[in-house]
Amino acid sequence: MTEAIRSHFDPAAYKGKKEALIENITALTSSNTAVAFSGGADSSLLLQLAVLGARKNGTKVYAITAATELHPAGDIEAAKKIAAQLKADHTVIHIDELQDAGIQDNPPDRCYRCKRYLFTQMKNRAERLGASVVLEGTNYDDLSVYRPGIKALKELGIISPLKDAGFTKQEVRRLAAEYGISAANKPAAPCLATRFPYHTRLDLHRLRQVEDGEKFLKQYDLYNVRLRVHDTVARIEVDEKDMPLIYENRSEIIRCLRSLGFDYITLDLAGFRSGSMDIFTEEN
Repeated sequence: MTEAIRSHFDPAAYKGKKEALIENITALTSSNTAVAFSGGADSSLLLQLAVLGARKNGTKVYAITAATELHPAGDIEAAKKIAAQLKADHTVIHIDELQDAGIQDNPPDRCYRCKRYLFTQMKNRAERLGASVVLEGTNYDDLSVYRPGIKALKELGIISPLKDAGFTKQEVRRLAAEYGISAANKPAAPCLATRFPYHTRLDLHRLRQVEDGEKFLKQYDLYNVRLRVHDTVARIEVDEKDMPLIYENRSEIIRCLRSLGFDYITLDLAGFRSGSMDIFTEEN
């Protein structure tokens, strides 16, 4: 168990929320169910509980993963492996948010537009599979940050059991670890569009620049890493404890990132923080 999972933990509250979550998911899986599955800690825990609930109910659970240009290609293979570990019926749908969701100029409501489009496609696939309920893995902590996509989920009738049970990210990781889920301590991996300022034109070349740059940086065994892009400036965000690693390997990092097309390479002294591109939104 990591220090992050152990800290600020209330055993009694956790026990109550855990029991309520399992009871709710068991009820939700009384009919065939679909789970929006990315392979991260949240959706992996949700899928595990849904599989167990469906087993009790004699129903089916379908894990649906979206293959998109906004996520690294390796995420799909990772999701397939975890779905197999959880013995879930897994299907992959291919979508093009850049072309079809109206987000090519990275508008401030990008997350809303993207979720609306993505989950409409997932609902359509779930219906074809005979699943009347679609679950997804928003957790309670997501309510405290800029997440316009949550509105789209509500509009489409997508159910978020972790959020509804008040399950925090810490509690998600703890319960996932209890079930032996390999993704329990996997770092969050939001879409690549979050690396760019709003109103920046998104294209496949820029997305691959970020994907390749972050892939290179992760070889230094960094837990959290983001490569934020400001035109030709690459701003590296890592946890404070990992900043010396960046400095020690700066020659290699500069060489790699310049080969990808960045003219200036910077290390953000404020360190990693989720949603750092959202600081200029009206909601924040």
